[in-house]
Amino acid sequence: MKIHRVLSALVVVLLAALFIVSTSSTALAQSTQQQTEVKEDETNLDTQLYLIVATNQAVGDEKLPASLDGVVKQLRTTLPFKNYRLAATLINRVKNEGRLDLSWIGGPLASAVGSSSPVTPSFSQFKVRMVKLTKNSAGEPVVQMLGFNFGARIPIQVGAVAVNGVALPTNYEPTGLATDISIREGEPVIVGTLNVGPSGDAIILVVSAKRTSR
Repeated sequence: MKIHRVLSALVVVLLAALFIVSTSSTALAQSTQQQTEVKEDETNLDTQLYLIVATNQAVGDEKLPASLDGVVKQLRTTLPFKNYRLAATLINRVKNEGRLDLSWIGGPLASAVGSSSPVTPSFSQFKVRMVKLTKNSAGEPVVQMLGFNFGARIPIQVGAVAVNGVALPTNYEPTGLATDISIREGEPVIVGTLNVGPSGDAIILVVSAKRTSR
């Protein structure tokens, strides 16, 4: 009889232990699933990179997008250039905490002075190691761009002026900027300026980013 009671007690203990293990495993699985769901953030951001060329050449002042009105006002206050033109607009979508990497061939980013040679292209690259939604110290939403990197190879013509349509020798000189920045969501900001070419032109980098609506 005593043996029967002991066996019954052992069975109860084993069942209780199995219940505890099963409950713990279920809780752990739910916790792991929740962590996975947090990591799998499907939020996307639209990023815009604007390349503005500032020059003192008589090229005419182009009408820039209305979204850059605040930027243009700031430029006219702080930089001594007569004219501004939009050389490129790059719009890309990137996942929150994702990366961005693109390269392209475009027109000259500096004014050709005293030359009748054919237009030579420029080669540019734009990289961001991580685009991340976060909040600043005031609790306001901001977009971090970690490892922001812009680089370009600018064609610089050397030698005398071309004669009889013969193109001038051209050297490609590198220029670029690398930084980490935080910007307010949806607000274009000036990241930096790069002086290029013997004409004294400057490339102005403007960037903005905001969450996509869908």
